[in-house]
Amino acid sequence: MGIYVWGTGCGASELMDRGLAPERIAAFVESRPDSAVLLGRPVLPPEAVPVSQCDLMIVTTRQVEPIAEKCADLGIPAERCLYLKNSVSLSDRNANSRDTAYQILGEELAEKLLTRHHIIPTPNQLRDTRLTGQERENDYVRTGTLELLCRRLDGVPGAAAELGVYRGQFARCVNRLLPDRTLYLFDSFQGFDRAAGAGEAIQAAHEKTSAEQVLAVMPNPERVVLKPGFFPESLEGLEETFCFVSLDVDFEPATLAGLRYFWPRLSSGGYLMLHDWGNPGLPGPATALKRYQAELGRRLPAVPIPDLNGTLVLCKI
Repeated sequence: MGIYVWGTGCGASELMDRGLAPERIAAFVESRPDSAVLLGRPVLPPEAVPVSQCDLMIVTTRQVEPIAEKCADLGIPAERCLYLKNSVSLSDRNANSRDTAYQILGEELAEKLLTRHHIIPTPNQLRDTRLTGQERENDYVRTGTLELLCRRLDGVPGAAAELGVYRGQFARCVNRLLPDRTLYLFDSFQGFDRAAGAGEAIQAAHEKTSAEQVLAVMPNPERVVLKPGFFPESLEGLEETFCFVSLDVDFEPATLAGLRYFWPRLSSGGYLMLHDWGNPGLPGPATALKRYQAELGRRLPAVPIPDLNGTLVLCKI
């Protein structure tokens, strides 16, 4: 059976982690492929998909609506399209494809993949804001919260930082919203440390980036300081204060190292966004926070937000 996977990033790696073996995939699909092969499977542009052989198209990205339109244009029926990020739409895009998914994937795997919750999409009246629609559409709640926090940083001293940059999409938002602040970007730009415990798929997805690629998407690149390498070695003795920090490194050791470094250096009135704190598939960030709070002997003031991966916002008071 021809199973095609649209997307080669984190969503695809999550799909592998949930139990879809790479050998079952005929090919990956990407609108602008940056490599010809992923996990031993070809990466095709949409137009190269052999529609007659596509029994199931699994869409792993959040661009649900445009991809649904593209699949229709290509002649792939709706009942053969399964959207893993269906939760970002009020309508159930998988209503017609559930039977196909069960038949091809099997009941156990299909149950893991089919989403059941729905999050309200970006209201039309809020689209014309400081962040562009393209920046917001990845995760409206997360980027909307970021914008609100950045607007409250007047008078709070310090630079901004992100630990775990990937391809720079969230860092781009920080750089746009805080154009007068230095933005430190910490990332290996070559995937995770092998000791972190990342699976083969998520490691492969995070290897497809570079410092140059990240810098190229920054609206104010002159304010960006790239810190390549594995954290905390990449600090190289850096001593700085911070008004805003994003921690997005998925696993416990790096998250704990980030908390130990950034929290004492976060200015009063500053914010730290801990990504994946509420993500059951990545328990490391929540565990790291528990360990750090135990070291401090107190809980840190924090509020969870209902974004797609359960971010926790910590505030320094």
